[in-house]
Amino acid sequence: MQIFRLPVLTDNYIFLLYDQSQGTAAVVDPAEGKPVLDKLNELQADLVAIFNTHHHYDHVGGNQELLAKFPQAQVYGGAEDRGRIPGQQIFLVDGDRVTFAHRTAEILFVPGHTRAHIAYYFPPETADGTGELFCGDTLFAGGCGRLFEGTPQQMVNSLSKFLALPDNTRVWCAHEYTLNNLRFAVTVDGENPELQQRYTAVQASRSRGEATIPSILGVEKQTNPFLRWQEPKLQLAMNSDEPIQTFARLRGMKDKF
Repeated sequence: MQIFRLPVLTDNYIFLLYDQSQGTAAVVDPAEGKPVLDKLNELQADLVAIFNTHHHYDHVGGNQELLAKFPQAQVYGGAEDRGRIPGQQIFLVDGDRVTFAHRTAEILFVPGHTRAHIAYYFPPETADGTGELFCGDTLFAGGCGRLFEGTPQQMVNSLSKFLALPDNTRVWCAHEYTLNNLRFAVTVDGENPELQQRYTAVQASRSRGEATIPSILGVEKQTNPFLRWQEPKLQLAMNSDEPIQTFARLRGMKDKF
């Protein structure tokens, strides 16, 4: 399964999954249709699936245009997004599985950013392989999504599901927010040497116009403050010894950053 990253809008990414052996493709969170259609034409591939993580327009805006060209494509989304995702046919809950290119993804129900958000996790094919996590707007490189429809408790529970995944999992989040996220992170976790090194490296990458996605989950565990609510130094910085409160105060500070 090849993965192509398609930059769209201001800072979105669409991910196109390609099975060369079958000449088929699936797409994750198509904000727009045309870039996907262009890539499908280049690959001479048929679109068979649209995997949506949540209902926001910058994740589903291309659904109808893609269905007009590939009416046989199945549209997947969370069960609780019923009526909010254009063309949705398959309604997924936590623990469900979907298959593409001989690989099977586990569905993780991860509310917080929205009440119905899901993620798609493809485990590694081999012992030394990488897993692939398509997490929408729940987890970002260096950050996490705003709580539009959920609570801090829900988001901590959701992010905890990601913390349980292997460190070598690749994180395919849907926005290029990394540099700004790390600018915030160093204000609350500035003595973290891994974070300092990452911030310097990302500054250099972005100055060259390079993408920072995918990230690696092990790096997120070391440097992303929104996965580190148990860390004493972060709790001290948030004047809290309770993990949910620590996370909530971090999220509130980031909202104003």
